[in-house]
Amino acid sequence: MLNSEWCQMDAVPSWRLWGAFSRCLPSGQRDRSRGPKVQRPRGCRRGCKFFSLTETPEDYTLMVDEEGFKELPPSEFLQVAEATWLVLNVSSHSGAAVQAAGVTKIARSVIAPLAEHHVSVLMLSTYQTDFILVREQDLSVVIHTLSQEFNIYREVGGEPVPVARDDSSNGFPRSQHAGPSPTVHPIQSPQNRFCVLTLDPETLPAIATTLIDVLFYSYRFPSDLLLTSSSGELWRMVRIGGQPLGFDECGIVAQIAGPLAAADISAYYISTFNFDHALVPEDGIGSAIEVLQRRQDGQGS
Repeated sequence: MLNSEWCQMDAVPSWRLWGAFSRCLPSGQRDRSRGPKVQRPRGCRRGCKFFSLTETPEDYTLMVDEEGFKELPPSEFLQVAEATWLVLNVSSHSGAAVQAAGVTKIARSVIAPLAEHHVSVLMLSTYQTDFILVREQDLSVVIHTLSQEFNIYREVGGEPVPVARDDSSNGFPRSQHAGPSPTVHPIQSPQNRFCVLTLDPETLPAIATTLIDVLFYSYRFPSDLLLTSSSGELWRMVRIGGQPLGFDECGIVAQIAGPLAAADISAYYISTFNFDHALVPEDGIGSAIEVLQRRQDGQGS
């Protein structure tokens, strides 16, 4: 967990990201023309503690912990990212004032420093919190970077254990990073409108069948099924990347989150196997596109 006073890593030390390519549904079952439609149902049977699903026009992306990964059957249609990833759970300090949603509130304090130290990250914003995924081999650099301003704890047996600043390797090899400035990737924004939703875990058994139907077979989302913000705010999506981004490049999240934070535009950020996506308030999509377009034009000049 990461806030203005301390950073805590989740108990499960190793995580994997994988994508299911060319997983086809029956013809006409779903409009797959634009953008991610569903993401992030959390919770998995047995030992799996982290499960995320995102559908895009190109593929499905799953993020699961190692226990969940062991339960997945092998398939020729699956492609697995080579690296194992660690998760930082990010949240705002309970005593802090109301802040912008999603990645915007951590753009300067977390995302930018990691980019400056050439750490590649994946981002997963949810209704209540944000997750930053970093490669296991980069852990020492992450701890060294964030410990400049944060006290860092690693959760062991449900209890936070301090990670000493001088012990940043924490059993993992130290990484050396150097590289050029990140490529400024093109953006596009389809006309889809999104709701950011959450599900009470206790209700999952009762609605599991309905939820599966919604995720894979339905055109429309049932009303009154999930909890939403009282404002009923709608969001628009900005997709980052003209071709698959890969996992090695650093600074992709920062080049989007930084300008949006500077313009005080809230944004949820969702990394997938091929592309990244930012969700911004519908009434701010014009400003967001303008801000990000200036970033792109400035790089090209």
